[in-house]
Amino acid sequence: MKFAWFALSMFILGAAIVPGSGQQPPASPKKPVAAKKTTPKKRVVATRRTASRTPAASRQAAPTAERYKEIQQALASKGYLKSEPSGVWDADSVAAMRQFQTDRKLDPSGKLTAAALIDLGLGPHPETSPKIEPAPAPQP
Repeated sequence: MKFAWFALSMFILGAAIVPGSGQQPPASPKKPVAAKKTTPKKRVVATRRTASRTPAASRQAAPTAERYKEIQQALASKGYLKSEPSGVWDADSVAAMRQFQTDRKLDPSGKLTAAALIDLGLGPHPETSPKIEPAPAPQP
């Protein structure tokens, strides 16, 4: 029995070593494959889609000429605006507001901000601020 195993293993080993004695199919000649031309992929750039917006009712309205003049008068009374208040927000107004904001340790953007208006003593304008009514007191 040992001999049968030995003979069988030698047969298998010999078939693996001797070329052409295995049961492999003959190799078929390979055809040359043409290189596939690839074009560079186009880069897709995402675009921002803007949601439909409601009319200007939901946006903050620009200050009126009267409001600009009121702000300029406050800046002039504090010594920041050297020109006459005109109601037009010009480069002198921006420079005066920027200096005021710097002195008050606010963001010196020169833009009209709530913090700057409050420091000027103007706060929100009553015509543009929403009217909030106090809640009714509960009845006992």
